[in-house]
Amino acid sequence: MDVFERLAPAAEAMARLLSPHAEVVLHDPGTGTIAAIWNPMSGRTIGDPSLLSELDGIRPASRDVYGPYPKSLADGRRLSSVSAVIRDDSGQAEAVFCVNVDRTAFDEAARFLAAFAAPTTEQPRALFENDWTETLNDLVGGYVREHSTQVDNLSKHDRLVLVGQLDAAGIFTQRRSVPVVARALRVSRSAVYQLLAESRKDTPDARTS
Repeated sequence: MDVFERLAPAAEAMARLLSPHAEVVLHDPGTGTIAAIWNPMSGRTIGDPSLLSELDGIRPASRDVYGPYPKSLADGRRLSSVSAVIRDDSGQAEAVFCVNVDRTAFDEAARFLAAFAAPTTEQPRALFENDWTETLNDLVGGYVREHSTQVDNLSKHDRLVLVGQLDAAGIFTQRRSVPVVARALRVSRSAVYQLLAESRKDTPDARTS
């Protein structure tokens, strides 16, 4: 059994798994031709030139494995390709195993998801102008993004600064705001009251809801 017969089951299995999005090719470097091909999106057939020079100058990601690297079809479709050189016991290349994945469906899905998730208009002020929780979320979310951290990792100083910002924004004038702030900052209600009292040392006239 030659190397191509040994590799054929694995190549066919991969082609079936990725069908119809992938072409799997076995090249014969000895003859410079295609020895076997599954799901031939490129229109190539057995016996066609391999054109393995396309691998020249590509640095292996690991020993004898190249890619993923970009390719394209004549109809404009973009591919992501991986090639593996199979060697015999003497170290000579006896086969090249290539998988070419059509990126069209994945690129379209990515564009759809990006468009679906991206806000297209400003928030309707008439609906949210009185929603103080939006202000709370914006302040807390902005702070953790700006400091490249997470709410659970905030220090006491961070929480003290945030409570001061929330207080300045009028959050604590809202009814039952303390429990909501406590959930947002991942602390107890008593901790929020303590932070608020410390923040208000210089503003004794401030009121707590």
